[in-house]
Amino acid sequence: MTGLHALPRVRRRPLALLRLRLPALGRLRDGRLVAVLLVLALAVVVLLNQFAPTRSAYSARITDSTNTAGTAPYFTCAGAVSADASGALFAYRLGEASGSRTAADASGKAANGTYQGSMVAATPNPNGCVRDTGSAYVLNGSTSFVSTPRAYTNPTTFSEEVWFRTTVAGGLLIGFGSSQTGTSGQHDRQVYVNASGQLVFGSYWNNTTQVVTSPQTVTDGAWHHVVSTMSPANGMRLYLDGSLVASNAAYTQPENATGYFKIGYDTIAGWPGAPSNYFFTGSMRFAAVYGTELTAAQVAAHAAAGR
Repeated sequence: MTGLHALPRVRRRPLALLRLRLPALGRLRDGRLVAVLLVLALAVVVLLNQFAPTRSAYSARITDSTNTAGTAPYFTCAGAVSADASGALFAYRLGEASGSRTAADASGKAANGTYQGSMVAATPNPNGCVRDTGSAYVLNGSTSFVSTPRAYTNPTTFSEEVWFRTTVAGGLLIGFGSSQTGTSGQHDRQVYVNASGQLVFGSYWNNTTQVVTSPQTVTDGAWHHVVSTMSPANGMRLYLDGSLVASNAAYTQPENATGYFKIGYDTIAGWPGAPSNYFFTGSMRFAAVYGTELTAAQVAAHAAAGR
């Protein structure tokens, strides 16, 4: 019996010793781990110091309280024009294939235009109206333009719109003239690039040619959006890339005339800053004329749709 009682006591001592040693081993391992981490951290600091860029001894904070963010009303130029198509006389997307003769009217008024002279389509990079599919209409500066199929009788309230890009100072963007295809004897409601590369909107009012002119030039090869408006209430307004850049509320009545709208060519003879070549040289997309005055908000939304 004595031997049997001694045996359990001998077996318990190693267990007790093991319980005493395990925490010590854990502390030892923890200490080694901490040491390793400290060494690694020191190595990282050394490397960062070696490759860190030049540091200044001051800090600065920049605050911009003027910019805002919002949701654009339209995603594409086609969507923007379609939203106001009820007031349009015509709306040409100018995205037909090379050699086409018909500029399809997207306004629902069945006023298909006619491509005159050379008709070349291209897809430049970047293209105007970046989220719209299709090509741009390339005008060669000597024969290319579009004419409407019928004459309009003295529109007194109107808006003219087109996306364009050019590096050439001069040429008609949109105008209203007595001839459908040739040089017009009577011409008015002209939007053109003058010989200095500025954008001009002109109308023959009170027996005198009256114009409003953009301070900026537009011959930088970038895409631009132009809208000209005229109404008895607000006179003449010229918008460039969504912003009003020139206006005169005193010019309220265009010349009393019946004529065709032409895009890309007609005479500009006698108008301020008229270039020697009346043909536009460059590219176009989405040309439209409305029988209403587009508001500043509508113009801004149309311009934003193409950016």
